[in-house]
Amino acid sequence: MKLVLFDLDNTLLAGDSDYEWGQFLIETGVLDRGQYESRNKGFYDQYKAGTLDIMEFLAFALAPLASHPRATLDAWHAGFMQRKIAPMMHDAARALVARHAGDLCAVVTATNSFVTAPIVRAFGIGHLVATEPEQDGLGRFTGRVAGIPCFREGKVSRVQAWLAGLDHESSDFDERWFYSDSANDLPLLEWATHPVAVDPDDRLRAVATQRGWPIIGLHA
Repeated sequence: MKLVLFDLDNTLLAGDSDYEWGQFLIETGVLDRGQYESRNKGFYDQYKAGTLDIMEFLAFALAPLASHPRATLDAWHAGFMQRKIAPMMHDAARALVARHAGDLCAVVTATNSFVTAPIVRAFGIGHLVATEPEQDGLGRFTGRVAGIPCFREGKVSRVQAWLAGLDHESSDFDERWFYSDSANDLPLLEWATHPVAVDPDDRLRAVATQRGWPIIGLHA
């Protein structure tokens, strides 16, 4: 049995959904450009450099979810899917997902589940392991994170907990695949039996080359 895990941003997507959600809210006038845009870009640059403080970022990124009713957020997200996400869903990524039909597949992403769940459904993938935004008893977002962020070593912990919830453990799988673009994902890539670098950043490309991991491109 195969377990196949996909990173989302800059892996299945030709771009970063977390960053683009912030930009979408700026462009539609929900967030103030002067106050938000430079911080959004700064956090994105820190992520790419491997220096991101995930809790500081989540306090920033989840705050807009707590400021608006869920129905309003859902309506905005529909526009976000059409304007920002659809152009980032390339045929090569869809074909990669299709090649693993019949395997146990999941997207494993640091981006929160509100932003990513509709994207994962659009790819036809049945499972999502993501950073979870906390909700109150009425289903409203609080602006805080629930549990362990799905980031770096947290991705391994969250995948193992997800598998346990399905009455599985890692040893149940003859092959464990993980596709990612980022050196931030080295803990989960090293956990996999078949790590694959997808359009990798410079740090991951160097590691993948040194270790003989496959390197593929989806977003030429």
